[in-house]
Amino acid sequence: MKVDFHIHLEEGPYTNNFFNKTITSIDTVKGVHTTGMLDDIERKAKLFKERMDKGDYSEWWLDLYLETALQKGLKQVGIVDHLYRFEETRDYFLKYMDVSDTDLGRRQREWLNQVMTHKMAEFVLFINSQKEKWRKAGVELKLGIEVDYFTGGEEELKTLLAPYNFDYTIGSIHFNNGWGFDNPELENKFNEYDLVDLYTAHFNTVIKAAESGIFSFIAHLDNLKVFKYRPDEELLIPLYEKVAEALAKNDVATEVNVGLKYRYPVKEQCPSERFIQVLSKHNVLFTTSSDSHFPHDIGIYNDEIKDLLKRNGVDRIVTFSRMKREEKKL
Repeated sequence: MKVDFHIHLEEGPYTNNFFNKTITSIDTVKGVHTTGMLDDIERKAKLFKERMDKGDYSEWWLDLYLETALQKGLKQVGIVDHLYRFEETRDYFLKYMDVSDTDLGRRQREWLNQVMTHKMAEFVLFINSQKEKWRKAGVELKLGIEVDYFTGGEEELKTLLAPYNFDYTIGSIHFNNGWGFDNPELENKFNEYDLVDLYTAHFNTVIKAAESGIFSFIAHLDNLKVFKYRPDEELLIPLYEKVAEALAKNDVATEVNVGLKYRYPVKEQCPSERFIQVLSKHNVLFTTSSDSHFPHDIGIYNDEIKDLLKRNGVDRIVTFSRMKREEKKL
């Protein structure tokens, strides 16, 4: 079964690249080829205006995801949004992110203002309103949320999530001691750390997320490698073992997520193949994820993910509905 349980509808910051990616994605789904002529630029401008006028929580935009899902043979699709996109979570992020009066803090506060543009209730209502249309088309649409986990923030997270009936919740770690390590503008901070110590701290946070009881699965376990700052992987095997043991003990799944493979310098899926071998040995369960932020990328590398799992002893994946997990054969 082909599934993709980690798909986003939009994300800032809103640079010129957002325009280019939006038009490229729509044209790819629709099979439109750019001509390089003046009238083509005018067409793109009108198309982008329509996209912005209607917004990402619009049937017009989500239909492009459905069209791609049908093209690629996906049977279940999970739409999520980052917790930091929602205005009602501001206090949570201001508490746990570094937003101090330093260069790092000021940059991160600016970033938060750029990406925090929506309300959670609107997201939940919109995705739920589209489920029946997708079902009739032959694809199960699921509602999820990607939740930034910070050690000590468990009760606040539970309070933020409690009003909504998600099909699943994804736990993810994008911060180390308040520093958003996957932000390209903040990459140089890696040079301040001993990498083994940094990975140890990261995986200890992953373990705490697994132990929290909040999440259906933990996302992109080794995304700390995003900019290729990684020690000899053999030094990380004991940490992989600890993470695998924690996931298995707490009955929490993970994913094979190809977001870093096609969008970031490391050009490798999460987890690495060596990490997958360790997780498989502990019978940790996986789902499959594109981590796409535009419609044409959903389901990307899905066949490669399945081959990767199979050659490492994994013969099933998991899906989620109404906070319940179900296993499916690959």
